[in-house]
Amino acid sequence: MATNNVAQIHGFGQSIWLDFIDREIISSGKLKQLIDVDGVRGVTSNPAIFEKAISSSSDYDADIAALKSESDNEKLFFEIAVKDIQAAADLFKGVYEESNKVDGYVSLEVSPFLALDTEGTAKQAEELWKKVDRENVMIKIPGTKPGLAAIQQSIAKGININVTLLFGLERYEEVTEAYIAGLEEHLAAGHKIDHIASVASFFLSRIDVIVDPIIEAKGEKELYGEVAIASAKKAYEIYKRVFSSERWKKLAEQGAQPQRLLWASTGSKNPAFKDTKYVEALIGPDTVDTVPLETVDAFRDHGVAANTLETGLDKATEILAKLPSLGIDLAAVTQQLEDEGIEKFNKPFEKLLNAIETQKNK
Repeated sequence: MATNNVAQIHGFGQSIWLDFIDREIISSGKLKQLIDVDGVRGVTSNPAIFEKAISSSSDYDADIAALKSESDNEKLFFEIAVKDIQAAADLFKGVYEESNKVDGYVSLEVSPFLALDTEGTAKQAEELWKKVDRENVMIKIPGTKPGLAAIQQSIAKGININVTLLFGLERYEEVTEAYIAGLEEHLAAGHKIDHIASVASFFLSRIDVIVDPIIEAKGEKELYGEVAIASAKKAYEIYKRVFSSERWKKLAEQGAQPQRLLWASTGSKNPAFKDTKYVEALIGPDTVDTVPLETVDAFRDHGVAANTLETGLDKATEILAKLPSLGIDLAAVTQQLEDEGIEKFNKPFEKLLNAIETQKNK
């Protein structure tokens, strides 16, 4: 029998995590099947995913009814979400142990309202970490400027962190610094660091959504749909440089795990592109790809697994170098995307809290 296309990806050193969670996928056995058949090795969630899960099903009604005396709807939401995260983490415990703590993680994000609040983010990250109480959970913190200090503080406390909303190369390198500095602090305080894991989630397709219309208008068809992939390849160059430095080697000797790059926003938003485009283009060692359910299904059906991440590096450099001549300021684009990304999570979170309020009053 032919090997499952999704499971083949792991043979090239990349871990596929599912960018989706709800109660039904856990209780129905579908998530277990994705682990066993497709080799899915983790789960990520975000406010938009939970908004859809809670608003579009009755699976959470009993919990909301039981907790309706809770006046703070955000606290009520996290009570509900933590249950799902714990259940998923328990399902992935075998993957976590078999992979020696490299995979098997389930991610829960801090409130998107805290994206620009260092102190609030660090405080809530610690609260959620303790509340979930699973060694294979990651708390998601946005990689905003104020988020950097919260990331370092959280790592220094021994908390696993999934850094989200990364679009630009400069900010990505700052995130690696926050991770390494956090590990150094934890070690200096007399703690072991071999249990701490982190990923840096680099968002892809949204970059092309912004730059492709400009590229098309300039008649540069060969660059169409290529800027996000080029950025990701350059990010991987940074990853290899940072995590082979002498400074890093000292931490690695103490059992530290490198902070893997995670490709996010890998569903094709342009119907003209192959629906597995962003997955196929960036398969390579020591990386993670978090994939929506429909993209997992598409890759299982017709995806092609090959070691592609380090091919065409010269072309990637050329693509990014050409952008200024087309009037594209990639730094400005990535800042715009970060700002919009915060808003894209704030809106569904507000909608979610309103839905909880409505449900409480039934």
